[in-house]
Amino acid sequence: MTGPESSTGGKDPKKAAMSGWIGSALEYYDFALYSLAATLLFPTIFFPTENPTVGIIASLATYAVGYVSRPLGAVILGAYGDRHGRKKVLVFAMLLMGFATFAVGLLPTYGQVGLLAPVLLVILRLIQGFAVAGELGGASAMIVEHSPDAKRGFFASFSLQGTQVGSILATAVLIPLAAFLPDEQFHAWGWRLPFLLSAVVILAGYVIRRRVDEPPAYLAQSGDAGAKRRFPLVDLLRTHPWVLVRCVIMTFTNVIGMATLIFGVSFATQKGYGIGFSSSEFLWVTLAANVAAVLTIPLFGALSDKIGRRSLMVAGGLAGGLLTVGYLWAIEQRSLPLVFVCVVIVQGILFQMWNATFATFFQEQFPMRMRVTGFAVSQNIGLMIASFFPSLFTAIAPPGSANIPLVIGLTTLGICAVSAVATLLSSDTRGKSLEDLEAR
Repeated sequence: MTGPESSTGGKDPKKAAMSGWIGSALEYYDFALYSLAATLLFPTIFFPTENPTVGIIASLATYAVGYVSRPLGAVILGAYGDRHGRKKVLVFAMLLMGFATFAVGLLPTYGQVGLLAPVLLVILRLIQGFAVAGELGGASAMIVEHSPDAKRGFFASFSLQGTQVGSILATAVLIPLAAFLPDEQFHAWGWRLPFLLSAVVILAGYVIRRRVDEPPAYLAQSGDAGAKRRFPLVDLLRTHPWVLVRCVIMTFTNVIGMATLIFGVSFATQKGYGIGFSSSEFLWVTLAANVAAVLTIPLFGALSDKIGRRSLMVAGGLAGGLLTVGYLWAIEQRSLPLVFVCVVIVQGILFQMWNATFATFFQEQFPMRMRVTGFAVSQNIGLMIASFFPSLFTAIAPPGSANIPLVIGLTTLGICAVSAVATLLSSDTRGKSLEDLEAR
C-alpha cells in the first residue's frame, strides 16, 4: 500500500510498539519522579513535623493521592479512547501529565507559604493521577490491536518496558543532583530541576503521539454507530462485572513494588527507622531494579506468547511476594551489596514476570468496544487501593517496631496470594486470536 495506508490503518506493530515505548517512558518519567521525591524529599520540604512517622505517612499519602484520581481518569479517558480513538487519548494524557509535573517544580515550600504548599502539591498530584490513568490502557490497546496474534505479549511488553525506562530517567536525573549538591542546596532548589525538565515532555509527547496510526480493527469498528451510543463504563459494568473485579484484584500484585521501592526506600533512608542508608545510595538501588526490569520485560513478554500468561503471572507474583521478606531483611542488615542482589531478583526479575504480562492479559479479557475502559478502570482502581499499602505498612510497622521485614514481607505475600487466585479464575487466552476473544 502507498500513502493512504496510514489513514486506513494498516497494521504496523513495530511502529505502535515504539510509540507506546517512547510515550510511556516520557509519561512515567513524570510519575516516577514524584514517587521518588515523595519518599526522599517531600517529608521535610512540604510536611515538616517533629514526629518522623507522621511526616513519612503524610508524604506517602500524597503519593497515594495520585492514585485516588486515577479511577476517574480511567472512566473519562478510557471512554474517550474507546469512542474517539486510541491516539487522541494518548496525546491528551501526555500533555496534561507534562503540565502537572512542570508545575510541581515551581511550588513554594511549607516554610514559605505554610499549609498552602501541601494543598497545591495534592492538587497537582491529582492531575498527574488523572492523566496517567489513560496512558497504559491506551498504549497497550493500540499495540495489542496492531500486533499479530502469536506476538501480542512480546510487542505489548514494550509499553511496560517504557514505564521502566521512564523510572530510570527520573532516577538518573536525581542521582547526580543528590550526589554532587550539598544537602541544603539539594533540598532548597536542586530537586526542582528534574520537574522543570517536564517541559520537554509537553513538546515531545505531542510530536510523537500525533504520528501514530489507529489500529485497523478499531477503525473498522468505529463506524458502528450503535457501539458509539453505548457509554463504555455502563457497558462494562453490565456485561463484564466479574472480569472487572478479577482484574482489580490481580492488580494488587503491585504490592511488591510498593513494599520494595516505596516502603523499602523509606525504611532504609528515613531517620526514624535508624537504618542509615543515604538517599543517593537508594537512588542507585532503584536504578538497578529498573535496569534489570528493562532487560527482562521483553523476554517475559515473548515467553508469555509461548507458555501462556497466567502461569507467569502467578509464579512471579507469589515468588516476588515471598522474597520481599529477604529484601527488607537485607536492608535491616545494612548490607548494600545484598540489597542490590535482592532488589534485582525481587523487583527486576520476579515481579517483571507479572508486570511484563498483565497488560496483554488484561486487554485480552475485554472486547474492543470497551478495551481501553476495561483495562484502565480495573488497573487504576486496583492501583488506587494498592497505593495506600506503603502508608499501611508504615502504620503497622512504624519506626521502633520489631520484625519489620517479616511483618511487611508476609503481608505482601498474603496480598499476592489473593491476586494469584483471581488470576487462576480468569479466562486463559493462550493461542486465541483477537477475533476468537471478541466472539467469546
